[in-house]
Amino acid sequence: MIGLVLAAGAGRRLRPYTDTLPKALVPVDGDTTILDLTLGNFAEIGLTEVAIIVGYRKEAVYARKEALEAKYGLKLTLIDNDKAEEWNNAYSLWCGRDALKHDVILANGDTVHPVSVEKTLLAARGNGRKIILALDTVKQLADEEMKVVVDPDKGVQRITKLMDPAEATGEYIGVTLIEGEAAAELADALKVTFERDPDLYYEDGYQELVNRGFKIDVAPIGDVKWVEIDNHDDLAKGRGIACQY
Repeated sequence: MIGLVLAAGAGRRLRPYTDTLPKALVPVDGDTTILDLTLGNFAEIGLTEVAIIVGYRKEAVYARKEALEAKYGLKLTLIDNDKAEEWNNAYSLWCGRDALKHDVILANGDTVHPVSVEKTLLAARGNGRKIILALDTVKQLADEEMKVVVDPDKGVQRITKLMDPAEATGEYIGVTLIEGEAAAELADALKVTFERDPDLYYEDGYQELVNRGFKIDVAPIGDVKWVEIDNHDDLAKGRGIACQY
């Protein structure tokens, strides 16, 4: 198993930090960045290899690659997304389709979360589960969240931001365990998704799989402090959370 990080996004709502850095390299605890926290989590659960999909300001990640490898004892492979500033992340995850074959824990490059999330996903492996989403069933939901409806027997039924929060089982937090045997089907679903509309999310690729009859499971993370960092208010929350880990 390897780690996979989506770190190609520009994060324009975090300017001026992201004038020169991708969102994943915005500091959240001193010099510690969002990417640092994710790599630290991966190292703690015993992973030794991580693929990082880069795009916007990718030179900043390339410049830190050796230092990050030394700090976390990881071998990093950087995968270029040539359309990072044009297309949404369905295409970005598709760029990592070869990495998916190795069994991965996928983490969005803007999610500050504790290692308990990765441990929860690992504990949920087995029994034929091919894709497992980390799900927050505690948080009060609003319009912006990536909401999920789950059937206890059939798994994920809907995953979208465009849903009445009252209908949702919980929020997908941007961390997924993907078994290698699901790689080909997921890659195809992602390709169909971004070819339909390059502005779609990779979660729309998950929905494509569900629509095809593919079962996607969830693992509730419990009452855990985490945040997706999209803007300066989120960044302030992330800094408050990151210093506790």
